This record gives sequence, structure tokens and C-alpha cells, in this order.
Amino acid sequence: MTYQEEIKAAGELIGSQNGTWDSISPEAVARMRLQNRFQSGLDIARYTAKIMREDMAAYDADPANYTQSLGCWHGFIAQQKMISVKKHFGTTKKRYLYLSGWMIAALRSEFGPLPDQSMHEKTSVPALIEELYTFLRQADSRELNLLFRELDKAREEGNAAKEAELLNKIENFETHVVPIIADIDAGFGNAEATYLLAKKMIEAGACALQIENQVSDEKQCGHQDGKVTVPHEDFLQKIRACRYAFLELGVPDGIIVARTDSLGAGLTKQIAFSKEPGDLGDQYNSFLDCDEIDPSQIGNGDVVITRNGKLLKPKRLPSNLFQFRSGTGEDRCVLDCITSLQNGADLIWIETEKPHIEQIAGMVDRIREVVPNAKLAYNNSPSFNWTLNFRQQVFDAWTAEGKDVSAYDRANLMSASYDESELGIEADRRIQTFQRDAAKRAGIFHHLITLPTYHTAALSTDNLAKDYFGEMGMLGYVAGVQRKEIRQGIACVKHQNMSGSDIGDDHKEYFAGEAALKAGGKDNTMNQFANAA
Repeated sequence: MTYQEEIKAAGELIGSQNGTWDSISPEAVARMRLQNRFQSGLDIARYTAKIMREDMAAYDADPANYTQSLGCWHGFIAQQKMISVKKHFGTTKKRYLYLSGWMIAALRSEFGPLPDQSMHEKTSVPALIEELYTFLRQADSRELNLLFRELDKAREEGNAAKEAELLNKIENFETHVVPIIADIDAGFGNAEATYLLAKKMIEAGACALQIENQVSDEKQCGHQDGKVTVPHEDFLQKIRACRYAFLELGVPDGIIVARTDSLGAGLTKQIAFSKEPGDLGDQYNSFLDCDEIDPSQIGNGDVVITRNGKLLKPKRLPSNLFQFRSGTGEDRCVLDCITSLQNGADLIWIETEKPHIEQIAGMVDRIREVVPNAKLAYNNSPSFNWTLNFRQQVFDAWTAEGKDVSAYDRANLMSASYDESELGIEADRRIQTFQRDAAKRAGIFHHLITLPTYHTAALSTDNLAKDYFGEMGMLGYVAGVQRKEIRQGIACVKHQNMSGSDIGDDHKEYFAGEAALKAGGKDNTMNQFANAA
């Protein structure tokens, strides 16, 4: 309903109570309803899933319509991110949030900092989703509260034009609530465990679940060594578990992002079940590194398979893991992606060891021969040394073109001495356009950075600590933080307002009228920032 319709509906309800509710203001009720648009996480999941579906269709029509997100590990970070997006771009469209399992493990586990190996509490994942949306909903309440206060002031001043302008802003208010792509790791167990956790994540508001094809108990960060994948049917069981969770909870538009770690995974824990040559299990097993043996050579505990009429013994390591043939990573990725998309996944994620458009595009071209509308979510990972990788790519491209690169040392291209060089400038240009170029060439619908705010928190804290505890003293905070907040219009410079103080004051007035004891009077020091943010 519109603002005026909410006021009318509240007024009719209050009027039906034989005078006992006459002290309740219909407009105050309407304001509180608008400030609490989403009544549950499922409301959020249904709303944001629809947004993602619309964005995916827009991307299919034109790859310039790619989407982006930044990873976050706290509700306040998510809130400030989306406040900033609205401030700078006027809309949150095509901008999401990413919930990183890595950051939960490193920053949100009761065990303390952990590696990204699914050792943290699985319940911390839905808990963080709920926290992120709590802060985003509070951002809605805060911004609407500011509009309501301006509306009251315009009415007091008799400024009809301003009143009409503000009413239009209220009616067309855009929420800070955006889709979250949430990392469910490898499902934290078997398919039933995956289903149970998926339900909790969806109930908390997640419209998109990202699941990877590693084994749960040996799960590694996508950019660490020692990754172990599972046969396709094992992974498809978990994809189906996620879909059942979405359907059970009434979120038919829910998104499943199927991630393959096969490019960097050289190991498997088990040999796939196969009924006949050429089936999915047989294709998975075809990548195993095997030795041909004579039946008389079979020893105690050996595992053997047949391939093309030959008896083969897969190479098994002391860890009891089997290894794949070297150089099969891309072929396995292609098969993983096709299989996932043909069995219920909506997006694919190929974890790579470097940001290289043609490497990604080479695999996507093969996938699209089978699934023409295949789309990727891609990790623009801080685990990559972007500067070094792109400088090396430029160096290699120029070398292939016959361009003189004798002024550059390929082994030392990270040097700051190259920052203003022709090669350094060209590498930065390619980094700047990477997302746009990859969306067009490599089928990447969604670009995300998993751990950006982990690194920004460390960098900004280092700078503050260096200055504040050093020669600058208090000026380290004032010049390095507060003055910049004021001049850049950072909303949380008014931290009392950001924490909900003014919203609380308005509620006190609703509840107590003139007797309300409010915090926002003339002695509130936040008044010193009246012209800021």
C-alpha cells in the first residue's frame, strides 16, 4: 500500500475500536509499517529472489547488465555499503552482498580465527544472514525517519511544494535490502545436513545459495592446495537438497550457484559408481590417474577399474585419496558445470587460480555449446595478486606481439617503479575494465569480491593506529577519520542517529506524547554535525 493508503487503513482500524484506540496516531502507525516492510526472512528471500531472476533475464538480453557484490562479515559493514551505494549511485539496482564462508571462519567463529575448512559452527552462517538483513532494514527505518522528519518540518512551515516532494520520495522509497549470495561451503555434511542448513539460511533471508563440489570433511579454501572433489551424483544430491529447501519454504525463484573447484583440485575421495560405459560416473572415473595392470598383479586392498577393455589400478595416496591425471582440470570443470546446470543449478562458479578472461572464456565457450545461456558468478578474489597478474599478462601479450619489453623485468613486475610506466598503466586499464570485459566475453553475470572488507578493516585500522599512537596523536583520528567523514558526507559521522537514537525518540513521542523524554535535544553533541552527512 502507499503511504496515504496505510494511513487510511490504520485510521479505519483505530476508528473501529469504539474510542479505546483514539490515542493512537494513524500516521504514526503508517510510518512504523513502512519502516518495517519485511516481516520475516522469507519475505526477504522471496523479494530478493525475484530481483535476481529479473537481473539474470536482463543479462541474457545484454551482458552489459552484469551485477556486482562485495563480501561482508558484519551487519554494520553491509549497512554502510548499501547506504554508500544509494548515496553515490541513487539506486541499489544490480548491486548485491556476498556472504563469505571464509570470513565467517576467520572472524565469526566461537573457536576464534579459523581457516576456510568448514570447521566453524554451521549455525553462524544463517545467524550472519539474519544480522545483515537486520542492519539493512534498520537503514531503511533510518532513511525513512529522516524523510518523515523533513515532512513534518515542511508542514509546520506551510511549504506545500516541499511537502509534495517529500511525499513523492516516501512513496517511491527504494529499500536497502538487496540479494545476498550466501556461501554454504560444501553443505557441512551429507545431503540431509545440506538441506537442513539451507532451510535455516533461506528462513534468515538468503535467496541465493552457493555450494561447492568439494568433500565436506576435507573442504579447503578455493585458493588453497589439497582440494578434494566428489563424484557428480554426490554433488547433485546436495543441489537437489537446496532446491527442495527453497520449494518447501515457498521460494520457487531461489537461486542455486554451483561452484566447481576442479581446476585446482587434483584429488578425489572415492571412485564414482558407474552402471555402463559413458555414464556420468564413468566420465568422472575417466579422469583418474591409473596404471594398467595384469590380474595377477592385484594385491591385497587394491582397487581396480576397467576402461576400454583394460584393467587399471587408480593411483591411491597414503591419505587414501585417489589422484586425477595432470592437465585434466579444465575438462573436469566443463563437465561439472554442464552437469550442474542440467540438474537444477541456476548459475555456475569456476574457481580459478588467476583472473584471466580467456582462460575463463575458453571453458565457458565449451559449456555454452551444451547450455547456451550458461552464466557465471566469478570470484574477483583478493587471493590473486591483481597487479602482478595483469602486468605479467601485458608483458606476455606485448612479447607475443613483438613489442620491445627489455625495459621490464618480468620477475619483478610488482615493483613500484613500474606504477607509472606504460606497462603499469596498461595493466591498470585492464584491471579497471576486467568486470565489464569478462561479462561480455566470458559469460560472467555476477562479479563478487569475497574478502574486501576484511582487508579494508585491516588497512584503515593500521593507518589509524600508526597515526594516533604516533606523533599525530588525536589529530590522527580527527584528520584521518572524522574530518574525512564530514567532508565525504559519511552518514555515520552522526553515530547516534545511525544507531537509531532519533527513531527511538519518535517512538517515545508516539507512546508518551509531550511526556516523552527524548535524547535529541539541544544538548546532544550530535548537533555539532548538523550540516554534515
